[in-house]
Amino acid sequence: MTALEVRHLHKRYGRHIAVDDVSFTVEEGEIFGIIGPNGAGKTTTVESIAGLRTPDSGSISVLGLDPVRDRAEVRERLGVQLQESSFPDAIKVGEALELYSSFYRKPADWRGLMELLGLSEKRNTRYKALSGGQKQRLSIALALVGEPKVAILDELTTGLDPQARRDTWSLIEQVRDTGVTILLVTHFMDEAERLSDRIAVIDGGRVAAVDTPVGLIARSNAVQQVRFRAMQPLDKSVLTDLPGVTDVEIAGGRWLVTGRGELLSSVAGALARAQVVAQDLRVDQRNLDDAFVALTGRAPQPPEPSERKGN
Repeated sequence: MTALEVRHLHKRYGRHIAVDDVSFTVEEGEIFGIIGPNGAGKTTTVESIAGLRTPDSGSISVLGLDPVRDRAEVRERLGVQLQESSFPDAIKVGEALELYSSFYRKPADWRGLMELLGLSEKRNTRYKALSGGQKQRLSIALALVGEPKVAILDELTTGLDPQARRDTWSLIEQVRDTGVTILLVTHFMDEAERLSDRIAVIDGGRVAAVDTPVGLIARSNAVQQVRFRAMQPLDKSVLTDLPGVTDVEIAGGRWLVTGRGELLSSVAGALARAQVVAQDLRVDQRNLDDAFVALTGRAPQPPEPSERKGN
């Protein structure tokens, strides 16, 4: 079933068009990623879904509800962790969760959320004393305290160290496993590729593509390279004649094959037919960064510190 549906969404700030005819759907139980350059319209889109902004035109359905007309009911079913969330320095973890739980008719057990998110030992710790990763865990907990069916997580791991980012990814997967549909906005391509079932690429206020990570990567048709050391004599033409191969170099006994398409399988098949064993084989594979560049014409960049309108 469809959890979220956005149709022909438009939003303008003065002369600046932030969102221009954005449409996509999110199915129940999905982690649906949204990626795009700075100023592409990502945050305006998710804030419209959350009912924090009123679109100029178009329609949004959250579990069959309109976030403007049915604001109170959507608030009960939608959890939100925004890019610029902050809390009073003196508030304690347990106090924040207990306070937020009072905002909902049927809240989750906030003590259980503390346990799930590894915050039980920090129950009496003030917000200012938490590490970056602990603050993000608290943000997730507060987004889930209303026991939502859908959660929006906007730039969740910005500023975290690599280990804290990976810990947060595991938490997101655990949350999805409880049945929560997740809309994930991120500028980290590895994060989107790891977590998302499908991804919308938004550029210039429009949806450039919606597909699985594998599907988006396949669209990029980016250059790949296969490196190896041949353990038997090998005629260069065995590789240069392969479809998609654009260049073959040999230096110091190492082979470097450059090309597009299913390069690895083509090279491996050719070596097997020639009865050549490849040692130290390495592949520089395509990834979501390549797809991002192919679709938007620019490399991924971190969000600007004060970025709001048009993000």
